[in-house]
Amino acid sequence: MAKYVAQIIVLGAQVVGRAFTRAVKYEYAVSQQAAKKAGGGKEGAKSAATNSIMGMTLQEAQQILHVSKLDKELIQKNYDHLFKVNDKAKGGSFYLQSKIVRAKERIEYELGETAAQNGGPQKSINNGRKSTSSQQSTKDTTSSS
Repeated sequence: MAKYVAQIIVLGAQVVGRAFTRAVKYEYAVSQQAAKKAGGGKEGAKSAATNSIMGMTLQEAQQILHVSKLDKELIQKNYDHLFKVNDKAKGGSFYLQSKIVRAKERIEYELGETAAQNGGPQKSINNGRKSTSSQQSTKDTTSSS
């Protein structure tokens, strides 16, 4: 009986070991592809840093707002629609609303970077959000100074 239990334990360890090895190899391959896609070198490091700071990739932001190219009018139109549809007062999700806002901010950041590289002015898309009381109080203190 002990022999069978030992065989079961050994076989189970082998199966888990193989699965773990496959998962590590897959993760390594995916990270290599991501590094190649990011451009590698300084540009890749800059892209990774931006993604880390902003909390999402440009591709993820484009998927959230349903845009394939960085067109300000289409981005604003989709943002307004998705923001209104997910309004908590209308039974929407605050989480989805915040993801929509973050996606728009990420795309705006990318548009600002592109404009800066091309030597053009950095314009921000007006997102139409209401200012919170903390934003209002900082506006009041800066305007009174």
